[in-house]
Amino acid sequence: MATFKISLKPNERIYVNGAVIKFDRKTSMEFLNDVHFLLESQIMQAADANTPLKRLYFTIQIQLMAPAETQSARQMFSDQLENLLNIFEEPEILSNLKNIDRLVGERRFHEAMKSLRSLYPIERRIFEKFKASVPFEETELLNANVG
Repeated sequence: MATFKISLKPNERIYVNGAVIKFDRKTSMEFLNDVHFLLESQIMQAADANTPLKRLYFTIQIQLMAPAETQSARQMFSDQLENLLNIFEEPEILSNLKNIDRLVGERRFHEAMKSLRSLYPIERRIFEKFKASVPFEETELLNANVG
């Protein structure tokens, strides 16, 4: 059992076990038992899920924020993960994706999302390297589709 103490700014939202909570003033709260939560600053908007790893993050986020949607989001996560394991070749990404799969299976969503965020710089370098090797016209197309 983990204990978490969180400080919130005025009007900042926190998502706890699918509920949205907002305090009108600066406050702190302490979770004394296991709970699924996300701070507003950790939430990715659908429009920002514009890379393969960010789409996977978004799918994990859905499982955490909308427990009623967990079954369909879990299937979507599994499908996305399988595709990523077949596409990426970098050992660091592959080993992290396998660990993220384990964490999601254990419903340790927060840790899985944190691990996934750490892979964004590697993904960005891969895309930049790929864009540099593609002719100009195709690069414009990639920018429109990948972000």
